[in-house]
Amino acid sequence: MRVCLICEGCYPYVPGGVSSWIQMLCSQFSDIEFVIWAIATTREEMSEYAYQIPPNVKEIRTLYLGDEAFQRTRRKITLSKQEKETLKSLMVSSVDSINWVEVLELIKKYRRRMSGIVMSESFFEICLEEYRRQNSKKVFHHFLWNFRGIYFPLMYILSGDIPEADIYHAVSTGYAGILGSCASYVEQKPLLLSEHGIYTREREEDIIRSQWVAGDFKEIWIDFFKKLSFIAYRQASAVTSLFETNRSLQVELNCPAEKIRVIPNGVEAAEYDVCRVEKAFSSENVLLGAVLRVVPIKDVKTMLLAFDIVKRAAPGARLRLMGNCRENPEYYQECLDLLAELKTADVEFAGQVNIKEHLPEIDLLLLSSISEGQPLAILEGMAAGIPFVTTNVGNCKALLEGEREDDHLGAAGLVVPVMNSQAMAEAILHCIRNPGLRRRMGEVGRKRVERYYSRRDMLAAFHDLYESLEESGYGGNRI
Repeated sequence: MRVCLICEGCYPYVPGGVSSWIQMLCSQFSDIEFVIWAIATTREEMSEYAYQIPPNVKEIRTLYLGDEAFQRTRRKITLSKQEKETLKSLMVSSVDSINWVEVLELIKKYRRRMSGIVMSESFFEICLEEYRRQNSKKVFHHFLWNFRGIYFPLMYILSGDIPEADIYHAVSTGYAGILGSCASYVEQKPLLLSEHGIYTREREEDIIRSQWVAGDFKEIWIDFFKKLSFIAYRQASAVTSLFETNRSLQVELNCPAEKIRVIPNGVEAAEYDVCRVEKAFSSENVLLGAVLRVVPIKDVKTMLLAFDIVKRAAPGARLRLMGNCRENPEYYQECLDLLAELKTADVEFAGQVNIKEHLPEIDLLLLSSISEGQPLAILEGMAAGIPFVTTNVGNCKALLEGEREDDHLGAAGLVVPVMNSQAMAEAILHCIRNPGLRRRMGEVGRKRVERYYSRRDMLAAFHDLYESLEESGYGGNRI
């Protein structure tokens, strides 16, 4: 069996939860050949692999969005009247009124020349019609190039050759999802879609906060990503979600409910036995830890503000952040500047490390994200018997407090509101001042992982899915 894993902005170049999950999948399924089809930013930002590539990964094919630039001299494409209407429908119609079969047929026909469509006369005319319809006050040149900025990356990634595979497995919607949908449609092979977070919601949050998208175009960008999710949900033979709340969100975003299967993340608890050392569980000199990428969505600044409050009340406390600091250098520098302004001592950015070497020293783990799915970092910390203070995002509360009817284990940590440094600081101080509570929560976390979040169960579920999709062939799930 040959599986093509399609990923955006993560494996094998950027470490993190989704990348670790992909590495786990490839490493554990030695009987399956994998092809990695990666969508990356630039060769400068994503030039080196962050993981040791397993031998059953037979090819890594990378689409660098920074490799291709607008070319006014590129050979123009002349669309028929019907093709222009199909393109117009994709660009300006509501998601539920688009004829997706016609869209995919258009992509199939012009697949090797898709980039030329954004410079075509038809694209120009559609933008002009929409400009007039909206009675836009912008300069038309800016309006046109905003639309080209939206659709050029899409057209570019759809222009390349499609890797051969028995199954295409997209690990998000967005660009990975549309690439998988196109490959599935053209090659008539099944598409499996796995979402760790809800891509559309995450992009919506990014766009609303962004400075690079003009106000009038925020809604157009958000609608664009909804369309990409819609086509992936419809083209997929099967869709996986990590937990029930995300499954409900997928249904809200027009994913057919009968396609969705909930498969929680899992870890091998025994692998973290080396991290479970006998601790004094004192309220003195407590070492706090966080396993994260230093990027805005992890809201490291709220964590640093909370630690500043903690440090004033518990001078012996220390904080160690473990994870990639290079993904967003500007944000990393803002975090350093904040620490300098606060004059907070005893904060260490350890960078990318082997967390199993550090977890034995950690007394309490923190997570301050504003968006998450079902973080592997929490499951790994729980397996190591370390309690948590986390924000109430994704499945974090359920991981710490239990979500199954037969789970009466208790709490493995404390949950606080998003972007509330005072609440986070108070929860941390409560844990510092109650060593016995930390011990009990750590024991609960370990038991919950052993009982409900087994890596063996997760892998078995995905292996069964692969086998059933291979046996079914295309599966009859065309849009």
